[in-house]
Amino acid sequence: MGKKSRRARRAFTSELKAEIVELCRRGDRSIGQGAKDFDLTENAVRDRVKQAEVDAGERDGPTSDEREELARLRGEDRRLREDVDILRRATAFFAKETR
Repeated sequence: MGKKSRRARRAFTSELKAEIVELCRRGDRSIGQGAKDFDLTENAVRDRVKQAEVDAGERDGPTSDEREELARLRGEDRRLREDVDILRRATAFFAKETR
């Protein structure tokens, strides 16, 4: 059997994501049916529904805002560590030059 080719990555508007989640949370559609209706994987829909429950305070875990802040802080931390490394190397270089 050959391998399946990967489907091109698609972008969805936040309104469409909210609609999918709302249909599943209200009980109008099961997660499986919502996934079929919008041609998504069940895991993608399930993850969005779980995150909506966290954001609504119905489930424990980091909210979307907290996740965004954490990603931003991790990026900032990485940049600062790189800056410190560059300054450390520059200090070592100039210390050799002055001897």
